[in-house]
Amino acid sequence: MTGSARRAELRRETKETTVALALTIDGSGTTAVSTGIPFFDHMLEQLGKHAGFDLTIDAKGDLDVDLHHTVEDVGIVLGNALREALGDKRGVRRFANSLVPLDEALVEVALDLSGRPFLVYAVDPISEWIGTFDPQLAEEIWKGFVDGARVTMHLRSISGKNGHHVIEASFKGVARALRDAVKLESDSVP
Repeated sequence: MTGSARRAELRRETKETTVALALTIDGSGTTAVSTGIPFFDHMLEQLGKHAGFDLTIDAKGDLDVDLHHTVEDVGIVLGNALREALGDKRGVRRFANSLVPLDEALVEVALDLSGRPFLVYAVDPISEWIGTFDPQLAEEIWKGFVDGARVTMHLRSISGKNGHHVIEASFKGVARALRDAVKLESDSVP
């Protein structure tokens, strides 16, 4: 199996945002996240922690206009970093899934490090805002992530009424599926 470090450091600057991100796949779950959106920071910290990735994100965006640009661009950069860190994906398990509860919420995630970006996002619309975070934006990070990482991902809420719980379970579900999908099992490209 490969012994090289699976990591990436990327920076993206647009008219609306600046995102600097460092990702180490074979990390310890250490995170440092600052996007200016407290709930989003918490979700990204959960992603790094439960995936076992070391993840540092510093994002500045036009939050006075809308949170959308920041959320989407963080997703794009995170996906690009994962793709770069995985390289040719030699030895990875490739397919993985998870079923994650958080109180009344239950979320199922299945993904494939396929090289083909596709997202199925089947989460019932959540109307109440979580602090300054519009829960409708959760889909935007995953769209950006799948496009950047070039993965196929199905994310489905099975139950849940509390928006915080549903979204947090989805981030933890993606994290656990990623943790399994990137595991090294052989020396071949799957």
